[in-house]
Amino acid sequence: HKYLLLKVSPMLGLTAGILILVFVPEPKRGCADQIGGHIKTRTSWLCDMKALAKNRSYVFSSLASAAVSFATGAFGIWIPQYLFRAQVVQKTAVTCTYQPCSSKDSLIFGAITCVTGLLGVVIGAVTTRLCRQKTERADPLVCAVSMLGSAIFICLIFVVAKKSIAGAYICIFIGETLLFLNWAITADILMYVVIPTRRATAVAFQGFTSHLLGDAGSPYLIGLISDSLQESYATSVLWQFLSLGYALMLCPFVIVLGGMFFLATALFYLDDREKAEQQVDPLSGQPSIKV
Repeated sequence: HKYLLLKVSPMLGLTAGILILVFVPEPKRGCADQIGGHIKTRTSWLCDMKALAKNRSYVFSSLASAAVSFATGAFGIWIPQYLFRAQVVQKTAVTCTYQPCSSKDSLIFGAITCVTGLLGVVIGAVTTRLCRQKTERADPLVCAVSMLGSAIFICLIFVVAKKSIAGAYICIFIGETLLFLNWAITADILMYVVIPTRRATAVAFQGFTSHLLGDAGSPYLIGLISDSLQESYATSVLWQFLSLGYALMLCPFVIVLGGMFFLATALFYLDDREKAEQQVDPLSGQPSIKV
């Protein structure tokens, strides 16, 4: 079934691309920033990268995004396998010796991830809008609190899974919802602290670093740690389950680190947003817009 999905996915992407090309109009560059075509000054790519490196809110929020990517990449590969091993330990499933194995856990986990992804984005956007009435640092603070809360429920997965698969799925649902709260908010943070002429570069580099430091290597690292732990003791069904759980415990610590990065973002957020607004002013000839 997974090979069939790999064949279907490119067609879905191609269809989406054609629909966007045909039905979505191309807006005039800069009109969304209320400065229209007045921006004439352009800087070199090297100058943009130097400015982004000095933008502390951008750097810390990018590192936090990498932490999210690290966890989601590792979970996508290993959580279904971990839950299957839990069922083998509970004697509700038989050890899979030959491929293909049962994909029930992958299907359930994938469905939960889809639902929590949509739910997290909506809840994150609504929560941030409400919190902005209380503090101007709402964006990074909501991200930080959601990630720290997510780490708690993800830790509970490894406590509950040995006795209750249903309980583990509940923890996954809550943990992933909290983890995905920051997706839309991180994009907002970037838009606020980076000037319009630099945003395309900022988005591209943030995506690159997020995958490079995150899901590009996390599945391999988790598998490597699990294999190393398994070699330390005699092979058994229980130890295969526990070793993978111990390896996956790295993810909550990375998520907590990401929460710390968002807290650091909150420290510099207002200053960096003000600097971006001041840089836009001379270009647009309009007064600074306070958000």
